[in-house]
Amino acid sequence: MESAQIVSQCFNSEPKYTQIKAGLPEDYSSIKTVRDLLEINYKLVGAKEQLRQNLICILNNNGVKYPGIIGYDQDVIPALDRAILSCQDIFLIGQIGQAKTRLVEVIAKHLLSPIPVIEGSITNDTPMDLPPDALVSLLDGKELSDSSPQFHISPESAKKIQDHKLDTKINWIDGSQRFRYVLATPDISVKDLVGYIDAIKVAKKGVEMYKIDSYSPGQLLQAKHGIFCIDELPVLDPRKQVALLSVLQEGRYTTGSYPVIFEPKTVFFATANPIDYTHSGKIIEPLYDRLKSHIQTHYPKTIEDEMQIILQEAKTANCLIPIFVLKILARLVHNARANPDINQAKGVSVRFGIHGLELVVGESERTRAITHKKIPVPRISDMYCLGQIAKFELSEIDDTIENRRKIFEIMLGDSIKETCLDYVRELTEANFDSIKQEFSGKTLQVSQAMIWQNNQISYSSQLAQFPKLSELVNLKLEQITLEQANLVNIVPSNNLIPEQNSKDELKAAILELLLDAMYYMTPKIVDKKETGYVAV
Repeated sequence: MESAQIVSQCFNSEPKYTQIKAGLPEDYSSIKTVRDLLEINYKLVGAKEQLRQNLICILNNNGVKYPGIIGYDQDVIPALDRAILSCQDIFLIGQIGQAKTRLVEVIAKHLLSPIPVIEGSITNDTPMDLPPDALVSLLDGKELSDSSPQFHISPESAKKIQDHKLDTKINWIDGSQRFRYVLATPDISVKDLVGYIDAIKVAKKGVEMYKIDSYSPGQLLQAKHGIFCIDELPVLDPRKQVALLSVLQEGRYTTGSYPVIFEPKTVFFATANPIDYTHSGKIIEPLYDRLKSHIQTHYPKTIEDEMQIILQEAKTANCLIPIFVLKILARLVHNARANPDINQAKGVSVRFGIHGLELVVGESERTRAITHKKIPVPRISDMYCLGQIAKFELSEIDDTIENRRKIFEIMLGDSIKETCLDYVRELTEANFDSIKQEFSGKTLQVSQAMIWQNNQISYSSQLAQFPKLSELVNLKLEQITLEQANLVNIVPSNNLIPEQNSKDELKAAILELLLDAMYYMTPKIVDKKETGYVAV
């Protein structure tokens, strides 16, 4: 009798709690059993409504909607906002490395509220999935009727409620735990998506073939009350797309001849490359039509956005990254995307720059930091190792290793030249006259392995003969340190803040920058020889 009363009160009364997010009680961490849920008249808010309500709350408070997503503020983000506020399923179309999957993960993590799930459930079963009379039956220790063709909760969760009744434990799981990602490949099966009758369960439990106890859930049901994301949807063959169609069309599906209806109650996201999306016709028309919002993503449009993404995403050791190294990498990626010899239909991923920074830091460690026990500070001379991550496909000329290497070297040289010249544009010819004179009859040796200061030949000992160049290095150190501090305000990173033991090596990197700039100037201030930099 107690169970009937408490269930009736919960389902028919207003909530007794204040929400801090959509459907999330302010003291939810203290709610640990089915009894606790029922006593506060808990109301489960569906995933689409959670996204909608939480987005509205963020908009009203001018909060950050999609943390870590850069360069989409003017187009993709407004389109995404509209789709979420409209409770629509979403199709993201864009080339490789445009943060499509990352965007969906961020939405799951930040816009879905935690929900109460019966402890141990892999299908996110919550007591509120059950009709009131079914919940009362379980709380009274009775079994669920087999007459209903509707799947509400798994047999395992039902058994826990039967055994523990109102003391059945619940866990609050967040949106990231209710996110399921599937990469569409030819070997993905319908069973992977919708589940299957498990012969092992039939044999071990001795259950009948078509009883719910024999069912093993697929990815769709494991994403219940969350987000299901299928990457590269056009790769999925039509038969498997039909399995997804019923979810979009009716919010439910069946599996084979299994006499049970499943409702995953999930938000559906799909992604595709523009080539597949626009030309191949691999998406069946009904599914294409029912993905209500089609949103086009793109690569970062500015060097600044590309730099921020590279810095944010790169996994590097403790190091100091000069801002001009970031600029060169960002320009290199942009130059690749504009190069007519590169197959732009395939795209040039942002991972090109991300992996490039990781590699340059590793090269800096390889040549200097390990030997001298200082944190690595990448220089321009370290960047010539980047050819090993040249991730693009040639289209106008033969796609050979040799041709790819030549194209890459040209693009890298152009990126270095443009960035170096940026740092001397404000200087006049008079600034360089005295430096030009200092080089008369002298050579300034430059080596990737050379450090700023040691007991042997070093950059600092050589600069004793080049006082005006030394002054310029110190002047640019101030400018670059300020630039790095400004970038930290946008993308917080300890790898941009020069410490006392890294400033000398930053000066070494700046010296190489200035020497290259003076070599690229018209007319040249210095010339580059195998032995180092000399007077023109």
